[in-house]
Amino acid sequence: MSVKNWQAYAAGIAGSEIVGMIAGFLTRADTKIYAASVVKPPLAPPGWVFPIAWTLLYALMGLGAARVYLREASPERSRALGVFGLQLLFNFCWCFIFFSLQAFGAALIWLLLLLALAVWMAALFCKIDKSAGLLQAPYLLWLMFAAYLNGGVYMLN
Repeated sequence: MSVKNWQAYAAGIAGSEIVGMIAGFLTRADTKIYAASVVKPPLAPPGWVFPIAWTLLYALMGLGAARVYLREASPERSRALGVFGLQLLFNFCWCFIFFSLQAFGAALIWLLLLLALAVWMAALFCKIDKSAGLLQAPYLLWLMFAAYLNGGVYMLN
């Protein structure tokens, strides 16, 4: 693997993970309040599952973005990376809407927009690098599960 490739993969993974770490750090107190006070739907996993799942998902997002970045520059590549950044921003903001504001209905709408962006990102990634798009499948599945959980929390609270 060339130095350029190694740097792209490291930057893609680190950048994605840092977004998640900052969101987690900034909402840590609100997450504790949520865990102690909110009724959760059936199938809600224990709290320790979420950091593990998100660490893996952010790494897969970063790997996919790096694979796309390493392709030849083009308007399609720029669009795909732009949508990647936009969905990462939506992902970051959802934490505050859901945990900090506990605006569960608004968070669900936001999450559905995030899911649409993530589907768009995966489709754009697939056109450029099929593996990059397929790396997003666990993220898409998790977002669908998160929508179920978010919707359940909204209805129960």
